[in-house]
Amino acid sequence: MIRIKNLTRIYSLGDVRVKAIQDVTLNVEQGEVVTIMGKSGSGKSTLLRQLGLLDRPTSGEVYIEGEEVSSMGDRKRSHLRLEKLGYVFQEFALLPELSAYENVYLPGLMLSKKGVDFRKKAREILSLVGLGERIDHKPRELSGGEQQRVAIARSLINSPKYIFADEPCANLDTLSSKAVMNTLVDLNKRLGITVIFVSHDPDDKMYSNRQIFLKDGRLVEPYF
Repeated sequence: MIRIKNLTRIYSLGDVRVKAIQDVTLNVEQGEVVTIMGKSGSGKSTLLRQLGLLDRPTSGEVYIEGEEVSSMGDRKRSHLRLEKLGYVFQEFALLPELSAYENVYLPGLMLSKKGVDFRKKAREILSLVGLGERIDHKPRELSGGEQQRVAIARSLINSPKYIFADEPCANLDTLSSKAVMNTLVDLNKRLGITVIFVSHDPDDKMYSNRQIFLKDGRLVEPYF
């Protein structure tokens, strides 16, 4: 389970202090699919970055499986991210000169896990996300939806318990968006991975079993 308590994140822009999120408290249970929703500038991505240990709060606490991690040292936080967390972003961030297969297995080499064949695992994961026949294609040879599914496959190489996706369909057409979201939901059902994703599209509520709504950095009741 992930739990945050009285979380606030303030950014300083010169003399201006911007409260991106303010006094947010919530729990995410293992096995959930949760959508963080709200208009542009509501603090959605900031909250996701806090949950995913990509940023530190100005105040408040973050717990992952009972351990307080917001004050944890950088090395331990990095190790936790590598061991348990996976990330998917708007921009696919694939290396253009590498194949889908290479883009997926290379991050696994950072884990230094003995006895794990990351090349074999990459093939299995790409098949799992429906790209078993496209593993040798480079990003430019894949559609936007296929590239995002490669990015999802890459996020799975460390067998994460949690996947954090920041507007994963923002740059995709409707059909590709459905394929990507169905892939995330299927991974939740088949592997039990907790999925937390950001969206501003009301239609994306259908892919989650719980929605978190933000307005001006605060939790609010649904406004759709």
